[in-house]
Amino acid sequence: MAKTKWNIDASHSSVDFTIRHMMIAKVKGTFHTFEAEVESDITDLTSADIRFSVDLSSIDTRNGDRDAHLRSADFFDVENNPKLTFESTQIVSAGDDEYKVTGNVTLHGVTRAETFAVTFEGAGKDPWGNEKVGYSVQGVLKRSDYGLTYNAALETGGVLIGDEVKISLDIEASAV
Repeated sequence: MAKTKWNIDASHSSVDFTIRHMMIAKVKGTFHTFEAEVESDITDLTSADIRFSVDLSSIDTRNGDRDAHLRSADFFDVENNPKLTFESTQIVSAGDDEYKVTGNVTLHGVTRAETFAVTFEGAGKDPWGNEKVGYSVQGVLKRSDYGLTYNAALETGGVLIGDEVKISLDIEASAV
């Protein structure tokens, strides 16, 4: 089957994350602004070309002061590094509707290869006749790999902010 171009339906998609706080809890957040360029065969994601970017200034952890700190030079430094980007380099099947998608992630001026688990959730036509597809994505990034090392030691041991950031995307896309 031929490759189709897909546009993300941002109103039916999300880019979320979770990180440990004080070694005892988790903080969750989301990014509200993101975009992608995807070309793929709906029946076989292994031949897809995927480029994805996240506007880091759109971070929302439900705490304005924390969000401002995350945008600062202590963390994302959005003035100098406004986006997180991903470009696929290899996609392999991991079973029925499951894929391992590897690509280059650029964050905070550092580019590294990362692999994400992707599940094809299905395809169909909406009530207006538009072809839609859905995918879920799971992965983990280490902040320290990207030079994001701001932290504070706790008097009880451990650190204020975990190093591993769990990433979760739910994507709905429309054929162009």
